[in-house]
Amino acid sequence: MKKLIIVALAATLSSTAFSQDATISIQANNGSQIIPKEIYGQFAEHLGTCIYGGLWVGENSPIPNTQGYRNDVLQALKDLKVPVLRWPGGCFADEYHWMDGIGPKDKRPKMQNNNWGGTIEDNSFGTHEFLNLCELIGCEPYISGNVGSGTVEELAKWVEYMTSDGDTPMAKLRRQNGRDKSWNVKYLGIGNESWGCGGNMRPEYYSDLYRRYSTYCRNYDGHHLYKIASGASDYDYKWTKVLMENVGHRMNGLSLHYYTVSGWNGSKGSATSFDSDQYYWTLGKCLEIEDVIKKHCTIMDEKDPKKQIGLLVDEWGTWWDEEPGTISGHLYQQNSMRDAMVAALSLNVFHRHTERVKMANIAQIVNVLQSMILTDTKGTGHMVLTPTYHVFEMYKPFQNATYLHTDIKCENMTVRHEMNEAVNSNKEDGFRRLPMISATAAKKDDGTIVISVTNVSLDKKKEIEINVDGAKMKSMNGRILTCKNISDYNDFDHPERVKPETFKDVKVKKNSLKFKIPAKSIIVLEVK
Repeated sequence: MKKLIIVALAATLSSTAFSQDATISIQANNGSQIIPKEIYGQFAEHLGTCIYGGLWVGENSPIPNTQGYRNDVLQALKDLKVPVLRWPGGCFADEYHWMDGIGPKDKRPKMQNNNWGGTIEDNSFGTHEFLNLCELIGCEPYISGNVGSGTVEELAKWVEYMTSDGDTPMAKLRRQNGRDKSWNVKYLGIGNESWGCGGNMRPEYYSDLYRRYSTYCRNYDGHHLYKIASGASDYDYKWTKVLMENVGHRMNGLSLHYYTVSGWNGSKGSATSFDSDQYYWTLGKCLEIEDVIKKHCTIMDEKDPKKQIGLLVDEWGTWWDEEPGTISGHLYQQNSMRDAMVAALSLNVFHRHTERVKMANIAQIVNVLQSMILTDTKGTGHMVLTPTYHVFEMYKPFQNATYLHTDIKCENMTVRHEMNEAVNSNKEDGFRRLPMISATAAKKDDGTIVISVTNVSLDKKKEIEINVDGAKMKSMNGRILTCKNISDYNDFDHPERVKPETFKDVKVKKNSLKFKIPAKSIIVLEVK
């Protein structure tokens, strides 16, 4: 592999501007935009061991469970305050027929999961199991409906089954299956990746299908569906333009998928074995999501200047090669401190664009891609929390807080757009800028200022000065997530190699904070 060109650039500042390595300015009283808690959404697909062995083990499992759900995973998700969970896919959604997953489990038909390894799906985890799980962990369900291989009638009846409390056929069927009262289902996706695994459609054709399918997805008994159109993959701006023109305000939200995928040397690369060039490239690729969001938002603004249609980044995260020895097509990957960095930087981007971005769902919640949790499905019952889980847990105070703009002055680095130099030559300038410091801030209802600072440098600690105009700060609580090596990860033998620790080394003066942040570290401060 050719070495990446990586150049450190001094920030464009006079030498007398500040003595610190970075300054961050925050206006404490100028915020108006709320950071929706749904930005911290999760995604669970019938893929690998995400559902079976991850979330669900069945009532007769020797692994401690509540009604078939793993107790350890349940508690971890409750602690995370998951706001919304998307299901059953992903690509699986457009081959999923919901009636196969209701009624007595021993009578549910089996199917082959053609998208993910050809695994036999026994449908023991279906509508009741998913919606009851959402109630147990206290989150909103987000249902992805089958447009690719399903019918309008099938999707319409599913909505009725879940949300009708009347004397209707599907409500009666639900009651026969043991659930009297309807569930509170708000979010409904009309298909998934309809440009690809969801049907290989053209945007013009999908627009007409969306209009047809969504028409028959009714609001029952006080329920009001938030209908989400299957949106673009990363740089497909035409898809967004066509849907805004042909669907417009018939949709409440439009999805966007963006994965941090490398594609170097013909593979996605290892989750745990990588060099510094690959690390910095990954963070640059991760931050490119901001330009992608801006361009999609600009297109949406032309038809929706009041921003009534939400942009939902309902699949995002890192995508590495599957771990050696695991089942092909199950997308099981480890999760290192590098993944935690991607999570923090991505969440910081989402915070800046919540006028339009109303939800994000990292892929995925357990045992698949950039997961929160890894479980041992071979009988030991072990569970481990990943570095990415810890970022989401540390960032909980940002949920529903008021976003505060941050002005950051720091050193930058430039990295190539692509690992492949031939591909890179097709880019406009061939490089992207990577700030060494990333930060975000918000104000909670009780006046607490929450600040996160990330130092992406692999080898240099940074001296930080934060000036908070409009606030008199007296006390501070802080936590830090860091590691010895950026490739460090948690496994069943070393479940706490990477975990948050208390961070106290902060000088607090009225409206300023000063501290040194170690290399490859994420710090969250709560200041009063």
